[in-house]
Amino acid sequence: MGFHGLNFDCIRKWCMNKIINVLVVVAFLVFVIVIIFAASIGSNSPSIIASTSNVLSTKKIGWGIKRSDNHEQPDLGQENKKIIDEFDGYAMGNKDKPYIYLTFDVGYEGGYTSKILDVLKENNVQALFFITGQFVKTSEDVVKRMIDEGHVIGNHIPLTLMTLI
Repeated sequence: MGFHGLNFDCIRKWCMNKIINVLVVVAFLVFVIVIIFAASIGSNSPSIIASTSNVLSTKKIGWGIKRSDNHEQPDLGQENKKIIDEFDGYAMGNKDKPYIYLTFDVGYEGGYTSKILDVLKENNVQALFFITGQFVKTSEDVVKRMIDEGHVIGNHIPLTLMTLI
């Protein structure tokens, strides 16, 4: 026993525990501050802001295709063809290589997309799936499967949205 009945060893252990607890809390706070600082640096990084007037044209182009009387492949028009080629898009096949293109409107099909994909895979057939944004949000795994199995994905804009554009 120490001075006037005090146990200095016990007091020393108590102080050491308190110091360790304080150090753990300080280390945790420093860690949190570093993480917040790192996140703020990432979010403050310079970003590219493009004005739509410099990037996108507001010129209206008719996408209607006029059928010909001679059963030839319709002409898309020069402006439409230019846009499709610029963005590696698909519009019509090659008239010298006749193929049948399977297309599906997904999102309105009542849940049969996985079964359709199974049949296409069994027969080694690729197709074009027009999908809605809502379908992408709710069925990301199915969309990933479409891509992984070599299908083409198209944007299916609902008719109500088309009237706003």
